[in-house]
Amino acid sequence: MVTKESIQRKYKPLRKIMDEKMRRLWAAGEAEAIGWGGVSLVAEATGHSRTTITAAIKELSKLRRERKPQKTRVRQPGSGRKRLTYKDPKVIEDLQKLVEPFTRGDPQSPLRWTCKSTRKLSQELKKKGHNIGWVKVVELLHELNYSLQSNRKANEGSSHPDRNAQFEYINKQTKKFQIKGNPIISVDAKKKERIGDFKNEGKEWRPKGQPEKVRIYDFEDKELGKGLPYGVYDITANKGWVSVGIDHDTAEFAGETIKRWWRKMGSLEYPNANELLIIADGGGSNGSRSRLWKVVLQKLANETGLNISICHFPPGTSKWNKIEHRMFSSITQNWRGKPLVSREVLVNLIGNTTTINGLKIKAQLDKKKYNTGIKISDKELDNLNIEMDSFHGEWNYKIIPKQI
Repeated sequence: MVTKESIQRKYKPLRKIMDEKMRRLWAAGEAEAIGWGGVSLVAEATGHSRTTITAAIKELSKLRRERKPQKTRVRQPGSGRKRLTYKDPKVIEDLQKLVEPFTRGDPQSPLRWTCKSTRKLSQELKKKGHNIGWVKVVELLHELNYSLQSNRKANEGSSHPDRNAQFEYINKQTKKFQIKGNPIISVDAKKKERIGDFKNEGKEWRPKGQPEKVRIYDFEDKELGKGLPYGVYDITANKGWVSVGIDHDTAEFAGETIKRWWRKMGSLEYPNANELLIIADGGGSNGSRSRLWKVVLQKLANETGLNISICHFPPGTSKWNKIEHRMFSSITQNWRGKPLVSREVLVNLIGNTTTINGLKIKAQLDKKKYNTGIKISDKELDNLNIEMDSFHGEWNYKIIPKQI
């Protein structure tokens, strides 16, 4: 006796290798073979509708009458439901407007996190007149290259109550600078890299059985030392600059890297710019509490004549910096499986990093020595031409050039 379970046992492995047309024709053949009640039984077992199976029986009958069956489409032209975005093109725009203000980081990023659930987004869209469920919202978010990330390894500190408000502020500042045609850069230091024939994670194509041999132990080579990549990423132009230091990751090293970027790339890309927006982490050499960082930026403003606005990420969000996902991740991917045997190799691998989205990077070795432990007095700090924003001035401030 043919049962629902017996049909499912036959159908389950076959549906993985059959396209839509094959699945409905198979269902039609089974229904015919069963006879009376076959359509209902097969529909229940396979999930096809009775209408689909009935139409497929007619399609199967037509195929039997054809002497030379011709290749046909899976569906007839124009058949099937129209995509939601075809019937309701404004749904994409409204979805982006809902998500963007709550996006962690720059709105143009290819990797973005949403702070609203898809069910809430669906409810908001329905209020705007769009007939859409949460499952379709998930599909559209994936098509727009959004990704809902877990909070694994993201807890760098307590969550600040104004965290999302700060991201909204950064979002507004980014748009404001983009409209005016002024540069926006994301800055950060990449982790230090050991120089020498050390194992580098990842795999690279090589002749079979001939892996590149590296040291067994990872003790630092005292002669070669480490490389300290500090990066500047131009968010709008999708271009980057990396200075590879040999000494210490200090605020002066960070400032020197930004100055080199401006001289080699920024001033050429934005010849009419009068302002610069720097988006940085809240800690490290470019931290919001660093006095030396502010002194260095004052010198940079004086030299370039640019009004420099700075926005820091709130506590616990340093890994969301756009330079991490747009530039540093691509650099790491480019040198996978390649031992960084010399500083020259490190610089060249960084400088030859590209992506299908058009990322271009220039890199240069910085042989300068940078002292640590430099103290900035209250008097020196008071002498800075700095304007604190009314919203979290410790995170958002502007440094104005001094007339020399």
